[in-house]
Amino acid sequence: MLIGELAARTGTTTRALRYYEEQGLLESARTPSGYRVYSPHAVTRVGNVRDLLASGFTVENVKSFVRYLDTDLPEVFEYSPSCADGYVVGAQRVAELQEKIVALTRLHDTLVHRMPWLATPGDAAPEEVA
Repeated sequence: MLIGELAARTGTTTRALRYYEEQGLLESARTPSGYRVYSPHAVTRVGNVRDLLASGFTVENVKSFVRYLDTDLPEVFEYSPSCADGYVVGAQRVAELQEKIVALTRLHDTLVHRMPWLATPGDAAPEEVA
């Protein structure tokens, strides 16, 4: 899909999309005529990047998160022919939960840093949170 279509699907501007690309948060290919072309998963990526930036994460934090999502996670299970499908589903679920835990932990730390009164007794002191 072209940049205009991606902008329409995600409710953002082409300028913001070009910024995301310049910062390394989004990737595109170029057609022979020079147009930017994005893969279908770019819609989800733009939504995630926009939400993280709006939540107060820095571009560097978002880059780290995006790099984490792009890396293959280590195999969680050994596959066997008899139950390979069950293992695949389990491994995908574990990977999804790990991603959610990381994202929620960072969000929690950011919120506690900005609003110390939200901290619970087990939380680190706000100045200790990076």
